[in-house]
Amino acid sequence: MARILGYGVAAVTVLMGILQGYFEDQAIVVAVVSILYPHAVYVLSRPFRQKRAYSTRQFLIHFDAVLCGVFLGYIQLPIELTVLFLIMINTSFIIVGSITAWAFCIISLISGAAAGILLFGHQPAAPVPPELFLTAAFGVGLHLGISAFNSNRQARDLIRLKQKFQGQVERFQALSHQVSKYVAPQVWESIFSGRRQAKLETQRKKLVIFFSDIVGFSSLSEQMEAEAFTDLLNQYLTDMSRIALKYGGTIDKFIGDGMMIFFGDPKSKGTKRDALACVSMAIEMRRHMLKLRKQWAEHGMTAPLQIRMGINTGYCTVGNFGTESRMDYTIIGKEVNLASRLESEADAGEILVSHETYALIKDKIICRQRGSAMVKGFRDPVPLYQVIDYRRDLGSNPSFMNHESEGFSLYLESDKIREEEREKVADALEKAANKIRGKVNN
Repeated sequence: MARILGYGVAAVTVLMGILQGYFEDQAIVVAVVSILYPHAVYVLSRPFRQKRAYSTRQFLIHFDAVLCGVFLGYIQLPIELTVLFLIMINTSFIIVGSITAWAFCIISLISGAAAGILLFGHQPAAPVPPELFLTAAFGVGLHLGISAFNSNRQARDLIRLKQKFQGQVERFQALSHQVSKYVAPQVWESIFSGRRQAKLETQRKKLVIFFSDIVGFSSLSEQMEAEAFTDLLNQYLTDMSRIALKYGGTIDKFIGDGMMIFFGDPKSKGTKRDALACVSMAIEMRRHMLKLRKQWAEHGMTAPLQIRMGINTGYCTVGNFGTESRMDYTIIGKEVNLASRLESEADAGEILVSHETYALIKDKIICRQRGSAMVKGFRDPVPLYQVIDYRRDLGSNPSFMNHESEGFSLYLESDKIREEEREKVADALEKAANKIRGKVNN
């Protein structure tokens, strides 16, 4: 539209100049070309605009600049008309939207003007008749007004599109946030970042596998109201999931009160560090269970629920299993079965690990050998190791203490007590100790 209007202004100016005797009669050719050229370009460039819209647009703009320069050279560059047409031409160039493109268009314009002078020669321009100047000024003003209107309309359209797309983006973000709750955060992040495709594929990787459940939880479901039981279970799973994510575990699934977690995929810090992270997670879960028992007891739930856990390390098949329309990101293999069996063999409050895992963590974690067990899929008995605690927490100055008996419960993590609270905690412990000693002495 802007191109047709601009060339139309040039054609009308030339025709008015011919009528006023300012231009020679053969200038009618320029007017005819100015009328036909933009329409011909619009039709002929259509296939190129569909395939290479940006490059075609840039080429035509620069070609227009050269033609405008030739036109100015042809009319001998009278100052009044030259200024008017430069204003109109610069407006069209600025709409391109790039300082670099605008600068190259000016260079093309100057080159065209130089070519026009070389082709048609140069003589001092005669004074421009007022009628011709007014005609050109009216045409240039009309061009500027319509260009401004179109630019404003395009700006409004872009704002509406931006608002529409912003609304869609927010909607998709909300939906993706909802979907992410059904997938492990690491898997969701790897899919949305483009590092992983949602297709049926698997790979063999060395992973650390963790299973846990709560001893006696199934029988508890028969003793509690459904709503209270559901709240208790959800609180437990929420807290344990937070701990798992803290250590970088990939939560595979919840199985009632049980959890299946693995380390080493999608991201791995190396098998040794993955194993240490998994066991550290298990130790913190065991400690956190003491806090949960205290909270539940305050709400009247007196059953001494305890967690049991099993951990194994080995090569598994990990990836998407299922169908193209419904798939599950999980792991399979005999090493997974062994981790599950270790969890079943564990007593309440116990963490059992395989020899493979023990070998990776023994320099940081104290473990005690706990015999062996026959496991389906393994010909020989599988050695069992019981996780005791961090070596640093079993030294002469441990940071963690726990003791429970009838009428007494102590859970202490001294390194997590705030500095301003230490004196109050020490006073409370001293008062408790004095009261217990007083009972003993009496």
